[in-house]
Parts: sequence; structure tokens; C-alpha cells
Amino acid sequence: MSYKTLLVHAEADLAAAPRLATAAALAKRLDAALLGLGAEMYDWMAVSDPYGFAAPDWTDVVRRQVEVDLQAAERLFRQAAAAVQHDWGISHEAPALALARRARAADLIIAGGAPLDGAASLRAADTADLIMTSGRPVLVAPPTGGELRAERIVVAWKDGREARRAVADALPLLKRAEEVVVMATCAAPEMEDAQAATAAVAQHLKSHGVTARACARIAPADRAGVELNIEAQALGADLIVAGAYGHSRVREWLLGGVTHTLLHQPERFVLFSH
Repeated sequence: MSYKTLLVHAEADLAAAPRLATAAALAKRLDAALLGLGAEMYDWMAVSDPYGFAAPDWTDVVRRQVEVDLQAAERLFRQAAAAVQHDWGISHEAPALALARRARAADLIIAGGAPLDGAASLRAADTADLIMTSGRPVLVAPPTGGELRAERIVVAWKDGREARRAVADALPLLKRAEEVVVMATCAAPEMEDAQAATAAVAQHLKSHGVTARACARIAPADRAGVELNIEAQALGADLIVAGAYGHSRVREWLLGGVTHTLLHQPERFVLFSH
């Protein structure tokens, strides 16, 4: 099992450049193709009168600006991806929706972790939406980007479908790692179960050739994300693998505590699956 095609959203904003560099470096390391997608949606509300009708002159301005943005995004993507096999596509949909559609031809999506306001989601992908709807693992890069080494990895374990999916989706990286820690946080009465569960997962990974060990730690639920980052820091890990927990509400996702912490305050790379 390996990642053969990586997918990344390219934007005209230079703040997204570190993510493109991360995606290109990972594609080179994995000998994978990199698919870049320029996606930006027309903001009709910005050019509408109070009755919802778009002014013709401003409509043309908005269309031209979107095309200028997509051309700039393509230039940045092709510069970053020059050393790897790559392809380019564009969409005039909301970025998260466009990426989720294009993910049918990808093994892994590289995304950013910053939360978005409503207007920004027309130009930048809402990562929570992408994780929950794409059906693919999503690698969230820190705002400053960087090269993912994944030599040491922490697996955030919670005994549910999402965590099991995350472990399976992360196998190409887990098998390359020098050391993997399967970690659960729990209340004191749950320690025996947590130890048994993490030991079982570590043993499963060993059957795939992964150098893995188990770790269970007593901690309150609201400190689980903090404890994961503390363990990752002590291990020297630049990647956490985690199931993404959440449910939809009108126009937004309500995320579990650990998912929210790791997504919106990314101290290192996080690979999410849902």
C-alpha cells in the first residue's frame, strides 16, 4: 500500500505557498504524482443589490478577479511542483467541495489548519468540511509548512470507527517510521481497557512491519489534545495520526475536543481520517 497521487489546493495568496512546498516535497519523497487544484467561487453577494440582483459591471469585475487569482495560483503551484510529476485543474466551486470531488482520483489530500470565516471559504478550503466529506485522509500542515519527515509518529487512539480508519489510511507513513507510539488518554477507571486497546493496535501494526509501542495516560478529556502534543514533543514526532470526530450542524461542523484542538491549533502535522 502506498500513496500514488497527492492532492493540494493552490491559492493566489502567498500565505498558502508553504503548503504547496510541503506537498511537493512529500510527493518527491513518496515518488507520487501531485495534483494541484485551483478553486475559487464567485462572491455574488459582494456585487448584489438589496434584492439579490447582481450589477452587470461588478459581475464582470468579479469574474475577471477570479480568473486572475486562478492564473496566479497555477503559477505558484507549477513553481512548487516543478521537480515532481504533476497535473493541474481548476474549478469555480467552493474549494472544499471542489477538492472533495477531485479526491476520487487521489490517495491523500494536503490541507491547511486555520479556521475560516464565511467569505474566506469562497477562496480557501474549509479543512473540517474537507475531512468530513472527502472520504480520503487529509494531512493538515502547520501554517509555516515544512517538510514532513514522519520518522516518529504518535497515533491518537480512541476505540471507534474513525481511529481505526485513520490507522489504516496512515499505514504507508507508519510503515516508513522509525518509531510509532499508539497513545490513549482516559479516566483512571478506564486505564485497564485503554492499555489493552493500545496494546492490541500496536501489535496489529507490528504485524505490518511497523515498529510500534503502546501508551495509555490518565488525563481529563479536555487535556487529551495537549497530552498528545506533549508526547509528540517528547518523542520528537512531527506527525500525529487521528480519527476526526464531529457531526454536522447547519453550515458548520461541530468537532470533538481533540479534533478541534489538533485542527485549529496545529503544532505539527496531523493526518485526519473520518
